[in-house]
Amino acid sequence: MSDYILEMNHITKEFSGVKALDDVNLKVERGEIHAICGENGAGKSTLMNVLSGVYPFGTYSGDVVYNGEINKCHSLRDSEKKGIVIIHQELALSPLLSVAENMFMGNERTSAKGVINWAATRQQAEEQLAKVGLTGIDVNKPVNTYGVGMQQLMEIGKALAKNVELLILDEPTAALNDEESKNLLDLMLGLKEQGITCIMISHKLNEIEYVADNITIIRDGKTIETLNKASGEVNEDRIIKGMVGRELSNRYPVREGVEIGETIFEVKNWNVFTPEDANKQRLKDINIHVRAGEVVGLAGLMGAGRTELAMSVFGHNYGQKISGQVFVHGQEVPTKTVTQCIDNKLAYVSEDRKTYGLILMQTIRENSVTAARKKYFSNHGVIKKNEEVIAAEEYKKKINIKATSIEQTAGSLSGGNQQKVVLAKWMLTQPDVLILDEPTRGIDVGAKYEIYCIINDLARAGKAVIVISSEMPEIIGTCDRAYVLNEGEIAGELNKEEITQERIMQCIMAHNRKNG
Repeated sequence: MSDYILEMNHITKEFSGVKALDDVNLKVERGEIHAICGENGAGKSTLMNVLSGVYPFGTYSGDVVYNGEINKCHSLRDSEKKGIVIIHQELALSPLLSVAENMFMGNERTSAKGVINWAATRQQAEEQLAKVGLTGIDVNKPVNTYGVGMQQLMEIGKALAKNVELLILDEPTAALNDEESKNLLDLMLGLKEQGITCIMISHKLNEIEYVADNITIIRDGKTIETLNKASGEVNEDRIIKGMVGRELSNRYPVREGVEIGETIFEVKNWNVFTPEDANKQRLKDINIHVRAGEVVGLAGLMGAGRTELAMSVFGHNYGQKISGQVFVHGQEVPTKTVTQCIDNKLAYVSEDRKTYGLILMQTIRENSVTAARKKYFSNHGVIKKNEEVIAAEEYKKKINIKATSIEQTAGSLSGGNQQKVVLAKWMLTQPDVLILDEPTRGIDVGAKYEIYCIINDLARAGKAVIVISSEMPEIIGTCDRAYVLNEGEIAGELNKEEITQERIMQCIMAHNRKNG
């Protein structure tokens, strides 16, 4: 007989009459890793917020049974007292406080008189970090002096300090590189051996197959099925079919009817020094070009300099002592400010849509027109709202933004739909060159397919498109040509037939030997 630590029975949750969860059922065995899959907006995070008390008892219907008893949590603190701890995709660490302070925030190590015992705090912080493989960490340093991968492990260490029994991880590897992701997944397997139960929400199907014992698929707020790894029924195609409700025989849509034309965009002899040190060069003698109708990838390992290249070109938003030339349609153009870039038909979709791409409290309409408003949607400073509405409605339909209306706030949308709003925002500036930095990060396979279709449409319209991606299959599946970056230099250039994971890594290794 199975020993269930958690049963969620007939859970229904509504927002303004719309069902985000509709009779969802979930059973999690004690000591297992249970994955929850589904498209953006399917209800995964809503379900976990019900479990963890973010949505209090009484605001939903159905029963949450935890350790054999109906769970009636009214807050996160209530659920944490019972051993249920959730780690959200956006880390809940205070960047300017020390590691030790963060580890026990809300769970302070105090004396009998309520005074914080700093010696015990620091010692126990080091002990908790050692449990997640972080040794030699200076716990007195601010959290923001450490990378995202380390911060993710610190969050888990913080959870372990609360005597966690059920650990919920929402997209834990979304911002991590391959090595950091592997370390985190191995840590989850280690926690499983210690008897800690984990629920993992993820879009990365290869990672789910690696760690999960059971996989529950949710679609449109309903439970579709639960797959058992041991039975041999788990594979990517089966998961995808459950998530999107149809077969995705080709993850990357075929690009048809595109003629590659003359060179539209060119960067020559581009050199950039780091913002922190004027003597430390970050990018060296970069030369790239993109033709009309062509999709060109920037491949490379994390830290290779791809985002720094894009940001330094687009408004000099990274670095100092920047030198080199940018050409659009054969004419050299200034790119020192974002306004100059927009005026010269350049657009840049940032990898961080929530920080740099959107104003989350504003509506879809307001976000969609913000970059183009001055040039296309105002007259002597007077906003032409009717034209904004027409344009926002057109792009909502054109790129399939799933929302009740264009007046819905961007922050209430799923990740995939937020990404589409960012794309609409820059497409409305009528650019000839679009730089897409990690355009599908943190979104599901169905939404990814739609983004790839948009990229194909841009190429078909004769735009020059640059795709930066840490996922090598994405570069292979979407690009006509690719530049491989390594340590701030071009390590190689590959045409469509040459782009493979092996060739990309060969370029990187050859460049390392050359500079070794």
